[in-house]
Amino acid sequence: MVLGAHYEGNGRCTFTVWAPLLNNMTLKIVAPTERLIAMTRVDKGYWLIEAEDAFPGTQYVYQLDREKERPDPASRYQPKGVHGPSQVVDHTTFPWDDQGWKGLALPDYICYELHVGTFSPEGTFDAIVPYLSYLLNLGVNIIELMPVAQFPGTRNWGYDGVFPFAVQNSYGGPEGLKRLVNAAHQNGIAVALDVVYNHLGPEGNYLWDYGHYFTDTYKTPWGDAINFDGPYSDEVRHYFIENALHWITDYHIDTLRIDAIHGIFDFSSKHFLQELGEAVHQRAEFLDRQVYVIPESDLNDVRLLNPKDLGGYEIDAQWNDDFHHALHTLLTGEQGGYYRDFGKIEHLEKAFREGFVYSGEYSTFRKRKHGSSSKVRPAHQFVVFSQNHDQVGNRVKGERLSSMVSFDQLKLAAGVVILSPYIPLLFMGEEYGETAPFQYFVSHSDEELVEAVRRGRREEFSCFGWEGEVPDPLSETIFRNSKLTLKLHSKHEHRILFEFYRNLIRLRKEMLVLRTLSKDNLEVSHFESERTLFVRRWRGRDEVFCLYNFSEKEENIRVTLPEGRWCKVLDSSEEVWGGKGAAVEPTINSQMTKIPIHAHSFLLYKMTREVK
Repeated sequence: MVLGAHYEGNGRCTFTVWAPLLNNMTLKIVAPTERLIAMTRVDKGYWLIEAEDAFPGTQYVYQLDREKERPDPASRYQPKGVHGPSQVVDHTTFPWDDQGWKGLALPDYICYELHVGTFSPEGTFDAIVPYLSYLLNLGVNIIELMPVAQFPGTRNWGYDGVFPFAVQNSYGGPEGLKRLVNAAHQNGIAVALDVVYNHLGPEGNYLWDYGHYFTDTYKTPWGDAINFDGPYSDEVRHYFIENALHWITDYHIDTLRIDAIHGIFDFSSKHFLQELGEAVHQRAEFLDRQVYVIPESDLNDVRLLNPKDLGGYEIDAQWNDDFHHALHTLLTGEQGGYYRDFGKIEHLEKAFREGFVYSGEYSTFRKRKHGSSSKVRPAHQFVVFSQNHDQVGNRVKGERLSSMVSFDQLKLAAGVVILSPYIPLLFMGEEYGETAPFQYFVSHSDEELVEAVRRGRREEFSCFGWEGEVPDPLSETIFRNSKLTLKLHSKHEHRILFEFYRNLIRLRKEMLVLRTLSKDNLEVSHFESERTLFVRRWRGRDEVFCLYNFSEKEENIRVTLPEGRWCKVLDSSEEVWGGKGAAVEPTINSQMTKIPIHAHSFLLYKMTREVK
């Protein structure tokens, strides 16, 4: 059952909507000429009608029991915003030029997360296209868009979307998104899209009027929970699975990042996420493309990643918050909120070795045991980062690492993430040390709702002990101040950091041992008192090691190396990278050696001759 307005050609369009408890459903064409068309009820509470003279651009609403007029819950476009009529879209006429595009292998991903509204001065899809060459030069090969489903107003992170199928009008609508994806693919860049299946935003959310999309059995911090396992849930699951297939089919999206799946509650025998993953992979096979599902989860539940024969959902990968928290606390020393569970070098060691840090241990923050072991899951199933929209934007002032730590520590963070055996993700602007914050912003029209958002932000920050007034999310100034200043990447220390990121990504791509994601060919050890981490990786006879120093002072670390001649590839403290100068020799020949390493720096060495 294809939901929404499906254009058949020659002015014929089929309209389908699910409304099981209504007694009458009428299609009202609003423009170009107003008219009413009675709809027919079919199985499972669906209503449909095939209308003539309903060309692309036709605007319409539904009349519910001859009383309320509401937009289409599966609207493909809301040209006048969340409270206006829906519009018919023809997805067959766009001149795609990516026919040979098959996607990228997941282990090759180097991700770049961006917010459409703040990435460029214009804040549109089309405005991103000229910067694709910049991203190529940096070395990333997939851009991950924060949610673009229609939200109220023109300023929002995207997690208040209320029309999951409709592309935000202020960003450029359906055609704008297609132009961006088309151009990205022509440049060899994949596109991931953040989608929200745990709640809908509060303003313009008319799904309650249609059917049992929500449940009060469960609660989420953001709004009513979606009904994935109660009465009528089959049709609700169908709605969201159709949404996922819509993005990868009509917009050629390569990867879906599923927001906060710990807010998706489903106790049915087959979890919604498993059903979703199966549907996406089947569609990808039909389309002959590589398409992936990568959720965000703080549950540390390995069932998400496990294959079906181990009782898992067989999802492709997931964001790994533990890696971020372990790294962030070492860099900043913060211990508020969930950071209180981290702060030791051994935490980062375990993140490198296994993925999850908490795999059944007691969590002080949660006041209970937390997580399951991810030791046997392959490395390419974990996406790691030093910054992302949550970890920056969900701070009182939206501070980036660039305003919290030193220049040397920024380079150290980059080395940990990019040279890890996992999929790295950068947050827009981190590659040159963007100075603008990324703050939380909305443009709701209901003052009571806005006040509730303000109150919620204050309560959310209370456990972290951060000082200062919470910025007003309704302020347009907050939004403008969060825009990138991309021209900084060519100036002073920003240029050095940008070139440093470029060099790290180049090394990751060119060195076989670095681009091979494996937790098996990996040795990790830590020196707690020296706050230093040693990581050795190998593939066949190719070997490298990294030494990361989080200490405030220079350390001398005794390491045991396989026999061979080791040559320095990179020292983050060298003058070319804005450092004080190298502390180590260019080659190491002894197996047991003390290696000097500057404060807040890291070293990369490779073996240059075969082992005897």
